Amino acid sequence: MCLLLGATGVGKTLLVKRLQQLSSCDRKGELGTPPATRPTVGADLTDVAARKKVTVRELGGCMGPIWRSYCGDCRALLFMIDASNPTQLSASCVQLLGLLSAEQLSEASVLILFNKIDLPCYMTIEEIKSLIRLPDIIACAKQNITTAEISAREGTGLEGVLRWLEDTKRTNS
Repeated sequence: MCLLLGATGVGKTLLVKRLQQLSSCDRKGELGTPPATRPTVGADLTDVAARKKVTVRELGGCMGPIWRSYCGDCRALLFMIDASNPTQLSASCVQLLGLLSAEQLSEASVLILFNKIDLPCYMTIEEIKSLIRLPDIIACAKQNITTAEISAREGTGLEGVLRWLEDTKRTNS
């Protein structure tokens, strides 16, 4: 099981829909216009066909206080941060630190996704890493942490996310 977490409005639902599109078109087709999305209330389970089927459990951002109760069978964590929203950055960092300290996630692989890099006002990954002290977080974490810059809207970086899901599924199977 892969958990997809992040604050409200960071693009989690669009990411899952785009990953489904990408995996169904053998990663060669044009993704086209982004599908319509609604904020997730509760939890959604979605299967993504990344060589082997990977089930992604997306939890709404408003469920942040109870995310930990969903971590029991989690072997992979996708944590999404909105790179265009500096006011949300500190809250996202606190959420991430809380998740990384959860005992149930101590052996999970973690991919931190910096989304919305297609917007003109996005912060660079270097700025974000500096502001949240990501090198320190990675050095102290028990988990294997990877980062990626993506645009769920445009499809930028999504092939790398699928590859990460495949590699993580293979390692944890």
